[in-house]
Amino acid sequence: MKVIVLCSVLSVWLFGAFEAKIQPINKYIKQRMIERKSWHQGCPVELENLRYIRLKHHNFYRSEKMGEIIVHKDVADEVVEIFRELYEIRYPIRQMRLISDFLGSDWQSIEADNTSAFNCRKTSTKTGKWSQHAFGKAIDINPIENPFVFKTGRIAHIESYKYKKRIHKNNSFTDRSMLLKEDEVVQIFEKYGWKWGGDFTQYKDYQHFSK
Repeated sequence: MKVIVLCSVLSVWLFGAFEAKIQPINKYIKQRMIERKSWHQGCPVELENLRYIRLKHHNFYRSEKMGEIIVHKDVADEVVEIFRELYEIRYPIRQMRLISDFLGSDWQSIEADNTSAFNCRKTSTKTGKWSQHAFGKAIDINPIENPFVFKTGRIAHIESYKYKKRIHKNNSFTDRSMLLKEDEVVQIFEKYGWKWGGDFTQYKDYQHFSK
């Protein structure tokens, strides 16, 4: 069953067991973002150009959860489509919370193995450029199992070292969450025109997808 309800302020998607709802940033979400340091005046995207999404996903504990994510309005519909397909193949996501829950700290979000998208921050390099996350057009998925690996091979998060060797070994939730080039998850994102950080040459950012 596929049901899509559209109006000027809300999109509700029902695909069988999958559920998702897209809505503009209301005053409560705005307050949460500002007070908890994920958005501020001077960010490269205005709040009216962002969308708040609640969607259902499989977690690491044989159950389903409603997660939340913020992305740019231009990619909101296709983000729902992508996560619908991830839901259908039962791809596990440990948790999906707004970066606001971590006071805008990318480090703390990664330490919690949190899947997230929008965050008004600069890149981790010394260029001073805005991250693609600051535009709401990048998503990091299961970042502990899919770490950022420097050219030297260093990984900043200790728990991620066990996933430095990129090979599937079993059918555990953590193993299934690890992303490899041939995996269906990567292919789903690429089908919608998103680039995967596992293809980067100067370093590897296995958690990262961007449009």
